[in-house]
Amino acid sequence: MRVAKVEDDEQLAAEWHEMMGRFRRLVCNLDRELENKHGISASDFEVLQLLSEAPAGKLKIHELGEHAHLTQSALSRLVARLESMGMVERCMCEDDRRSVFATITAAGRKRYSQARPTQRAILRAEAAQSL
Repeated sequence: MRVAKVEDDEQLAAEWHEMMGRFRRLVCNLDRELENKHGISASDFEVLQLLSEAPAGKLKIHELGEHAHLTQSALSRLVARLESMGMVERCMCEDDRRSVFATITAAGRKRYSQARPTQRAILRAEAAQSL
């Protein structure tokens, strides 16, 4: 019985390795194409997408962090970079002075709209390869 579990664990580990390799290749492709064509990274795109889909185009930074797949410090640097590029603004929450909102700007919406077809094309190409 133990042999079956080891084999299952080995299969699980092999599938995990394959999935992580596919993920890394996809992120590298996204980073390269989004940077070359639109001057943003895959993580920048992800944050712009989250903000563009949020009510009023804004989220509290900690809410953004729950969905952005980044550490808090990496998210802070990313938001600061997007802010310096004019794509995001930070402002204090009027109801809770401890909270900070990130809001997508018109420039951020424009860059997201321009980059979205590139991102979707890369995702479609990856999906086609895996079939």
